Amino acid sequence: MRSPKDFFAPLAVGAPAPLREVPARPSRVIHFFDPSNEKMAAKIPAMVGTVDVLLGNLEDAVKADRKEAARAGLVQIARATDFGETTQLWTRVNALDSPWVLDDLTTLVSEVGDKLDVVMVPKVQGPEDIHYVDRLLAQLEARAGLQRPILVHAILETARGVANVEEIAGASPRMQGMSLGPADLAADRRMKTTRVGGGHPGYLVRQDPIDGDINADRQTYQQDLWHYTISRMVDACAMHGILPYYGPFGDIKDVVACEDQFRNAFLLGCVGTWSLHPVQIEIAKRVFSPSAEDVAHARRVVEAMGDGTGAVMLDGKMEDDASLKQCLVIVELAERLAASDPALAELYAAPAAPVDGAAS
Repeated sequence: MRSPKDFFAPLAVGAPAPLREVPARPSRVIHFFDPSNEKMAAKIPAMVGTVDVLLGNLEDAVKADRKEAARAGLVQIARATDFGETTQLWTRVNALDSPWVLDDLTTLVSEVGDKLDVVMVPKVQGPEDIHYVDRLLAQLEARAGLQRPILVHAILETARGVANVEEIAGASPRMQGMSLGPADLAADRRMKTTRVGGGHPGYLVRQDPIDGDINADRQTYQQDLWHYTISRMVDACAMHGILPYYGPFGDIKDVVACEDQFRNAFLLGCVGTWSLHPVQIEIAKRVFSPSAEDVAHARRVVEAMGDGTGAVMLDGKMEDDASLKQCLVIVELAERLAASDPALAELYAAPAAPVDGAAS
C-alpha cells in the first residue's frame, strides 16, 4: 500500500513537488498545429495571445516519416516563441505503444521542458499508463532541473479507458484534465459511424404513431452519440478536481453543428474543446465563455442571496442556496476569463440590474 501522504511527494529525487490543484488558467480552446508543417509553424508566434492553448501535435495527422521532423520543429518553436502569460504550450505525444513516444518525452522535457505546460497522452487505457508517464516525467524533470512539474492530460479513446475513467482521473497529482477522442473511441467500440465527433442522423427517436398509422409523417429527433461518455468524463473530472474537454469536431465546414456540439459540452460541464482549424477558434472562445446575460443574472442572484441561506423570489423564480452555487460557477468563470481577455472584461463590466421585489 502507498500512504496518501506520499501522493504529493516527487517521484524522483530532485524533481519539483507535485501541484495540489490544477492552475486556474483559461483553456477554452486547444488549437492543434503540426510542427513539421513549415507554413503552419510560421503562424504560431502571431497566434500567441489569441488562443488559450497552442498544442504541437506529434501523433495522429503526422505521418510516420515526419515524426522526427515534428518533434524537432516543436523544440524550435518552443525555443523561439515567447508564449507570455495568456497562452499555454501543450503537446500531444505519440501513443505509449508507439516507437516514438520515449523520444518525444525525453527530447521535449530535456530541451524545452521549461516552456511546456501540459503533455497530452493519447489512448489512455487505465491508471497504469498515467503512472508510467508520471514517473518518467519526474525523472526527466529532475535531470533537466525544472522548477515546476509538467502536467498530464489524458484522451479517452478506448472502451477500456472509458470503463476506467475514474481511476485515470485520480491516478496522479499531475492530471490536468481529459478530452473525449470520438473517432478512435468509435472504432474501438465498433460504433457504426465514420464521423469525427458530432451527431449522426441515424441516431434518433421517432414520434409515436398518430391514430395508430405507422406510415403517416412522424417527427424525428436526432440524438447525441456522445452524451453518456461526456457526462461520465465530466463526473470523473469533477470528483478529482481536474478539467474535462470536448475533443475534435471533424466537419470543418459545418460551423453551425460545431457550435451546437461545443455548447452541449459546455452546458454539461466541459471547460474547453479542441480546434482543428482557425475557423473553430472563435466558435470555441465564444461558446466556452458565459454570455453577458448569464453573468448579469448570476451576479443578481449572488447579490440577492446575501449569505447564501434561505430563498428569494427573483423575476418570478425562486432562488435558494443551490441556485447560488450554480451562479457562483458562472461568476467565478467570468472573472477568471475577464482577467486575461480585455474584450470579455468590458462585456462583463456592465452592472447587474437592481434586485427589485426580492423577498425572503
